[in-house]
Amino acid sequence: MSAHPGVGRSARGRKRAISLPHRAEYDHDVVSSPWILLLIGALAASATMIAMWTVQLRLGDASHVDVAWAYGVGALAVAYAALGDGSAGNRLLLALVAAVWSTRLGTYILLNRVVGKPEDGRYQELRRRWAPRLQRRFFVFFQAQALFVAVFSLPFAFVATDGGPISPLAWIGAALALACVAAEWAADRQLARWRADPANRGKTCRAGLWGWSRHPNYFFEWLHWVAWAVIALGSPNGWIAIAVPAFLLVLLFRVTGIPETEAQSLRSRGDDYRRYQEEVSVFVPLPPRRPRPPTA
Repeated sequence: MSAHPGVGRSARGRKRAISLPHRAEYDHDVVSSPWILLLIGALAASATMIAMWTVQLRLGDASHVDVAWAYGVGALAVAYAALGDGSAGNRLLLALVAAVWSTRLGTYILLNRVVGKPEDGRYQELRRRWAPRLQRRFFVFFQAQALFVAVFSLPFAFVATDGGPISPLAWIGAALALACVAAEWAADRQLARWRADPANRGKTCRAGLWGWSRHPNYFFEWLHWVAWAVIALGSPNGWIAIAVPAFLLVLLFRVTGIPETEAQSLRSRGDDYRRYQEEVSVFVPLPPRRPRPPTA
């Protein structure tokens, strides 16, 4: 027992007063490294895509992988915002902008391409090509989608661990990202209205943005990820996020985007789509070219 009880109690009180804020701070600062967040995201995405591959195995339909991709990227943004030790402003901006994009895109794909629809023609073609070892190749394909989810979450990790105030670049990027979401929504609405008219069956949509670009949805999706690179530039090491729109451009032009979509359009619409290719820009919205005069 202390010879001076009052002094002892005061010292113990001071000790508790000092330790409590430290514990609260520790509880708040969950993950300070963007690379740890990315590792967590990659593992979560891989597990999710294993589950989606199992669903595909039972349903015989791989179309839902696109829904899982859109929702999965958005889910990682929200998770990083919750786990990261960045400032509240940066984490809130991250969660809100990513959630708007993810909810719109994932729900659009779900309602317009999955629910009550046959399997997407791209995946039907893959089934035809991969028939001898179909499920093994689909498993690899689904895990590749998991990798893409993790790669596209790269800018989120840098923003979620940025302890500074929201930078001017982040505000500019957020405005551009939301504008791109609105432009994608407009393009999707224009296409839906076109398809709803039975008179347009077998023809190619040239309404609105579709008369200026053959793939306005892809263009504004790419520009959306340029916006995320701009947002991340205001964070430490955020310049690395420039790799995401560069990677997406390669995917769109060389892997699963434009080549597969145009091949499917040529199979279904033939000469009408060939004329469309001659007259309308493939990617960047530009005024349509004049049709060539018929040859004698």
